[in-house]
Amino acid sequence: MTHLPFSVCVYCGSRDGNDPAFAQAAGDCGAMLARKEWRLVYGAGDVGLMGRVARAAQLGGGDTFGVIPQHLMDWEVGKTDLTTFIVTETMHERKKVMLMNAQAVVVLPGGAGSMDELFEAMTWRQLGLHDKPIFILNTNGYWDALLALFDQIIGNGFADASLRDYATVVSDVAELEHELTKAAADRK
Repeated sequence: MTHLPFSVCVYCGSRDGNDPAFAQAAGDCGAMLARKEWRLVYGAGDVGLMGRVARAAQLGGGDTFGVIPQHLMDWEVGKTDLTTFIVTETMHERKKVMLMNAQAVVVLPGGAGSMDELFEAMTWRQLGLHDKPIFILNTNGYWDALLALFDQIIGNGFADASLRDYATVVSDVAELEHELTKAAADRK
């Protein structure tokens, strides 16, 4: 029986954003995953932070597992030189394949797509469909407004305080590595 590596699903932007720290964190994250010999599971794009994470993981000799819907092959520049490259019919199928092939989730800065993926992973965890740890990399406070929204949702009675427990917030890649190392040990 083949032992699969600890796999980390990374959600992040298909753009770089306007803070160089975002690109740096994406590259550092990909390099860290490769160094730890953990598999990167991500959206298979070769643009923005997505491409930076994947290229850094590949440069470090890491295993890369990409999933992209057919309609985004041109827009996100499907990165076909990955270890595993899967093309799906729909966005929903992409998200399902990504989450089901990972033991942990990491969210880097990104836009509506990254938030959609984060919210779906959190909702599925809330509903008991998975118990995978979710980590929000809050580079330079990028996700502060979202974290405040979580508190507002809880404060207005639309979720229990446990909503905040579904995601662990980390401030840098070193802290992310520490938390993922604990999560990997828990999965053995």
